[in-house]
Amino acid sequence: MPATIFTPLRLANGSVIENRLVKAAMEENMAVAGQLPDDSLFRLYRRWSQGGVGLIITGNVMVHAEALTGPAGVVLDEQAPLEPFRQWAAAARSGGARVWMQINHPGRQVMANMPGVAWGPSAIRVDIGRNSKRLAQPVEMTAEQIDATVARFAETARRAEQAGFDGVEIHAAHGYLLSQFLSPLSNQRTDQWGGTLPNRARLLLDIVRAVRSSVSPAFTVAVKLNSADFQRGGFDTDDAATVIRLLAPLGVEVVELSGGSYESPAMTGQAADERTRSREAYFLTLAEELAQSSPLPLMLTGGIVRRSVADEVLAGGIDFVGMGTALAVDPDLPNKWRTGTDAAVELPPVTVKDKAAASAIGMARVRYQLRRLGRGKQPRPTVHPFTAYAQEAVLRRRALRRYQGWLQTRAA
Repeated sequence: MPATIFTPLRLANGSVIENRLVKAAMEENMAVAGQLPDDSLFRLYRRWSQGGVGLIITGNVMVHAEALTGPAGVVLDEQAPLEPFRQWAAAARSGGARVWMQINHPGRQVMANMPGVAWGPSAIRVDIGRNSKRLAQPVEMTAEQIDATVARFAETARRAEQAGFDGVEIHAAHGYLLSQFLSPLSNQRTDQWGGTLPNRARLLLDIVRAVRSSVSPAFTVAVKLNSADFQRGGFDTDDAATVIRLLAPLGVEVVELSGGSYESPAMTGQAADERTRSREAYFLTLAEELAQSSPLPLMLTGGIVRRSVADEVLAGGIDFVGMGTALAVDPDLPNKWRTGTDAAVELPPVTVKDKAAASAIGMARVRYQLRRLGRGKQPRPTVHPFTAYAQEAVLRRRALRRYQGWLQTRAA
């Protein structure tokens, strides 16, 4: 019988995911003092676990305390206390789901007003048009900084296992650091980390090896990879197929496919080419191409809100269906689908011409729902996107002051 969205899947390491529906990573920006998770995140993840997904992947957890995608980002490094992370893992597993921690470094995708560092494979600023100066000017990473980054990913993964997570997902998509190294547009190095695709993939592969050697065989290691960057001359589907083949012998169990970056935010539906579906499963056509040759199980994330589309994803040879926004608006969607209900989620598009601005406003609307769920309230999808964005701006200013003080205390 063909697999359905409620068919369990056993991974190569023996871990069993009870169904194919995954709460994909969404960056919550809900850390409290010390860049730690607290009751709001525990409540949010408990809600998702009770909603019926087989797997939960956390939002970004940062491996470097001085490099955050946002001032309320969670940090798990060698100094972080483990108890809050143990509570987070337990909450996420409370309804029967497995939970993986997404671990990440932003590289050059750091706002200019953030303290800390802005690193990249090359000293090339993110280009988002007239708003580009809102992003930091990065410096080209040294060999020592690259080696330290490999060690940071491994340490975060090791501690995630200690805290009770079932796995980690290494974020190499969406224009963050590892994606920057993979792209010939942002990586113009001439040393062993630049030029050919094997060289551009070296940092990702070294991190995977270091992580795999730092955790037990039963602990899952996954990678999130762009199916394409949607930029002329950038990382494309052929590159993705090659990287998947390079990852296969290194102990990676799953590759999640997404797409885009700050410069071309396809992951929020703000960029497309002739191979993307207009409304749902943005990257399905690309993923179907990759599934034909992939030696690893694949997961697809991006715009899926209806069961019929989830079924279409599996029929295309993909093993897992990742959903983000849909589960922010209706965390019970998997249970509704299990009972045969054709429930779906509908959010009106953000009508702003600037794609980068539209993406930021749309994500603020999603995070507004996450904060409501974290307070034990129901989502409010009718909130005006600009209202959500304005509220988040206030929260970000407060979080930035807190984060600046925390970094200063750490450095003292």
